[in-house]
Amino acid sequence: MTVTLFLLPALVLFGLLVLAPILLAFYTSFFKWNGLGGLPTDFVGLDNFTRLFSDDVFHGDLRNGAVIIVLSLVVQLPLSLAIALLLNQPIRGRALYRLLFFAPYVLSEAITAVLFTMILAPDESGLANQILGVIGVSSTWFADSSTVMLSLFLVMTWKYFGFHTILYLAGRQGIPKELTEAAQIDGGTSWQVFRHVTLPLLGPTIRISAFLSVIGAIQLFDLVWIITGGGPGHSSETMAVTMMHFGFERLQVGYASAISVVMFAISLVFALWYQRFVLRRDLEGATVRR
Repeated sequence: MTVTLFLLPALVLFGLLVLAPILLAFYTSFFKWNGLGGLPTDFVGLDNFTRLFSDDVFHGDLRNGAVIIVLSLVVQLPLSLAIALLLNQPIRGRALYRLLFFAPYVLSEAITAVLFTMILAPDESGLANQILGVIGVSSTWFADSSTVMLSLFLVMTWKYFGFHTILYLAGRQGIPKELTEAAQIDGGTSWQVFRHVTLPLLGPTIRISAFLSVIGAIQLFDLVWIITGGGPGHSSETMAVTMMHFGFERLQVGYASAISVVMFAISLVFALWYQRFVLRRDLEGATVRR
């Protein structure tokens, strides 16, 4: 009884702030509704989902999300791992480097977006083009559909690589020195020690980092909304940005709710897959059986 009383406030807040919005989104996704005048009554069944999966803009959202996920796993996370391994070395000013690399993550997405909107402005007023102009090079950055996703990924990498670096650094410092020293005494080179000792022991940390990166890419909104608004020509839209357009600009809340349900379903399926095939194995490996 005592435990229930202590848990009750948290359960009430969870129900009101998490479960209730999810259920409301599921409910409204089956209606044609502008979000005004009480709960919807114009039931349309699966029409919102049929429209969604036949929409070229939504297909583009899925492609853009896949691009961000692949680039994050192939470029951003290995870069963060490399920097973490460097910061684990006894170099002068190591604490300062850690602070500088982690600082961008502390900034809000809004500040980061406004900052890079000025730095990567497509004309000569942008700091990046001014610097590149010295060697006779310039870029349209966010103004061109062929470069906008790479430009956004550059901003995302600057914003989030410090977070993943700190994760990897904490994981690396959790590896006993005796293991790496024993491998070196046995004649292992630096690459062999990394490949056969450090990397396998960093496996759980790497998988957690990849999980957070994928979930973040699925839900990406702030940076895209402020920098490009999904443009030019829907070329940088994500599912969250499309949901915002339809829900709050066009007042097609039922259709926007269908988008949110699909986002939730994708995130849930990935999270369940991660828990079933990845997290459970890591937990079992960390459990001592007697």
